[in-house]
Amino acid sequence: MAVTAVTTTLTAETWEYEGYEPAQERLREALCTLGNGCFATRGALPECDADDVHYPGTYVAGCYNRLTSEVAGRQVENEDMVNLPNWLPLRFRLVDGAWLTPDTATVLDHQQILHVDRGLLERRTRFGLGEGRALTVRQQRIVHMADPHLAALRTEFTAEGFTADLEVEAAIDGGVTNAGVPRYRDLDGHHLTHVHTGSAEPGTVWLRCRTRTSDIRIGMATRLTGGGPVTTRHEHPRAVQTVRLRVEPGSTVTVDKTAVVHTSRDPAISDPRCAATERAETAPGFDDLLRSHRAAWDQLWRVTEIDVPGEPGRILRLHLFHVLQTLSPHTADLDVGVPARGLHGEAYRGHVFWDELFVLPYLNLHLPEVSRALLHYRHRRLTQACSAARAAGRRGAMYPWQSGSDGREETQRLHLNPHSGRWLPDHSHLQRHVGSAVVYNVWRYCEASGDADFLHTQGAEMLLQVARFWADSATWDEGLGRHRIRGVMGPDEYHDAYPDADRPGLDDNAYTNVTAAWVLARALELLRTLPEPRRRELVERTGLDDAELEQWEEISRTLYVPFHDGVISQFDGYGDLEELDWAGYRRRYDDIRRLDRILEAEGDTVNRYKASKQADVLMLGYLFSPCELISLFGRLGHHLDEALWQRTVDHYLDRTSHGSTLSGLVHGWVLARCRRSEAWTFVQEALRGDVADLQGGTTGEGIHLGAMAGTLDLVQRGLPGLETREGALRLDPAPLPELSSYGFSLRYQGHWGVRLRLEHGRTEIAVPHSDRSPIDVRVADRAVQVRPGQTCHVELPG
Repeated sequence: MAVTAVTTTLTAETWEYEGYEPAQERLREALCTLGNGCFATRGALPECDADDVHYPGTYVAGCYNRLTSEVAGRQVENEDMVNLPNWLPLRFRLVDGAWLTPDTATVLDHQQILHVDRGLLERRTRFGLGEGRALTVRQQRIVHMADPHLAALRTEFTAEGFTADLEVEAAIDGGVTNAGVPRYRDLDGHHLTHVHTGSAEPGTVWLRCRTRTSDIRIGMATRLTGGGPVTTRHEHPRAVQTVRLRVEPGSTVTVDKTAVVHTSRDPAISDPRCAATERAETAPGFDDLLRSHRAAWDQLWRVTEIDVPGEPGRILRLHLFHVLQTLSPHTADLDVGVPARGLHGEAYRGHVFWDELFVLPYLNLHLPEVSRALLHYRHRRLTQACSAARAAGRRGAMYPWQSGSDGREETQRLHLNPHSGRWLPDHSHLQRHVGSAVVYNVWRYCEASGDADFLHTQGAEMLLQVARFWADSATWDEGLGRHRIRGVMGPDEYHDAYPDADRPGLDDNAYTNVTAAWVLARALELLRTLPEPRRRELVERTGLDDAELEQWEEISRTLYVPFHDGVISQFDGYGDLEELDWAGYRRRYDDIRRLDRILEAEGDTVNRYKASKQADVLMLGYLFSPCELISLFGRLGHHLDEALWQRTVDHYLDRTSHGSTLSGLVHGWVLARCRRSEAWTFVQEALRGDVADLQGGTTGEGIHLGAMAGTLDLVQRGLPGLETREGALRLDPAPLPELSSYGFSLRYQGHWGVRLRLEHGRTEIAVPHSDRSPIDVRVADRAVQVRPGQTCHVELPG
């Protein structure tokens, strides 16, 4: 029997749940995940097994495995981020009694508190045992931010009104599968094999296994300490430890469980099982671990400081917490990308999409070494991207829409529509614009960090190969007098083909073509500014010649951008599509975020309508400042003025269902510049996307990392109009009435802890003492230099 009164409270330091509600457990588990950039564990209750309510999961960054399943009569191969053996299990009962869980026992009180400020998950449950007796269980859990392979769980038991022996059983469980997403349950999720367990020093057990096809070896060890002797038994595929404790009224007894996780992908180890066992045996006690863990979090908070008042500030701090748990300083030592759903669950199979486009701009100005590592992930897979381009009959590099271990295309070829129960073709691999996102991240990282070495080496190699791909993908249309890019998909994702077409793909997606033109222009600019010896190396290695560069120049100015009814068309032919009865569908279905699934279940297709899942054309206003966008369209021969852009915004705003958590973010960002009175509605949706699970159950399968990082970047770059172009910090603030006073710190070209504060019509910039050069700051038509140790105040234009 469970407590029925459930409340959620968010403070600056904590995220709290009061009461137990099984239907909310998956959401809580995702939002209470603890991680350190190397691995993460969902916030599941340790005494509960995986079932329809609970889903404990532990994920190591970059640990993938590939399996083949039969789906709808076809053999389908998928690569998944692997759910590792579960180190968490710890259950308890009165001797000879039933195991106590919130699902099977009387719960008098239940509270779960995520201490965001120190990376600690606390749980308090008071079980009613009848006849005035109660047992209070308090647990504290950490995934250590200083030691990237270590986690710990402290459990305290307090008896009320009775004296008895309490049995506590802890385990490592190697019998786990990937089963956290209902849509994937027809797929093979048995990724682990060769599971063995054993004992080491008294109180320590270990488990070793490996992934079935990628052959990653996994070693896990736990140490159990408590108020009595620990006994051990091995029940394949689990290592089980038991301790018996005497509980008396008013006194508290404690059991500590320390866990270590290693894989064969880790540097500086020989065998993962030996490394895990040795570390578990010698790890400090819980109190010492908590102190060093908290010190590491304190340092991270200083580096990433953000000061936003009220509820938005509290949600932003939670978002930052989850970003840092997925991408921490430890990530700089790993070969990993940006998993779209963090290390928090199995949605999207842990794949890497374009979400880094929304994540790296924030990291660039706080943890540039992490941004560089994430870009190295892309560079290491450049050869694979070039092979993919050749297989498609193209030159250059064609990065996959979904990436995993080795950089091949991981996008599924079939996806399940839960509304109709049908498996449908998935054509989202046609989103070739991911290559432009890679280049965009390279360019913005180098602007913010001043890392000319990366730009001139790995960055240049990626930039030139993506530019070559776009140039080779463009075909000349004599009738239009323009170059065209055919057979692609844009960010919208609803539209993958023309109505009644016999093949997928769309022509001249505006976002794709404009960003391709930008890539080509940046490649030419880079070649002009490279040191001559390096330019010669690149030309020799890639076979570039003057004729090819002249072609790039021409294509960058002649790519076709379609228009209809005085607005930018999402793609060629978009203006000929039918209008949807938006009011009618909202009346019938209320929530139409996933309009594509609704229409398919009705036997219709969204391809027939002017309807978008998320921002597509308007993404251009997210990536580029107004002056950059005007210049970019001017290069393409179009006059983009405020009226044209406003009409375009209005057109798509009325025809977007916001079926992605990124949609509210982009619309809020764009509207802050052109329809400020409406921007806050979308900003709030972006802030609440995961904490309120606005997508209807998806957060429980893993948080949306791009949307979380994007809200941070909205405050950091979007509203202040912050750019790091041409060696200067540029500010063009667009304060919202609801968010007009806030501050943050950043790292800019070797300056640590630069503080910016926007308040009451002026900006304050403080640069800490150092031996660095002054920072050039541009605000509207003013230019100032701020020297180290100086604070400058700049009045904002009215």
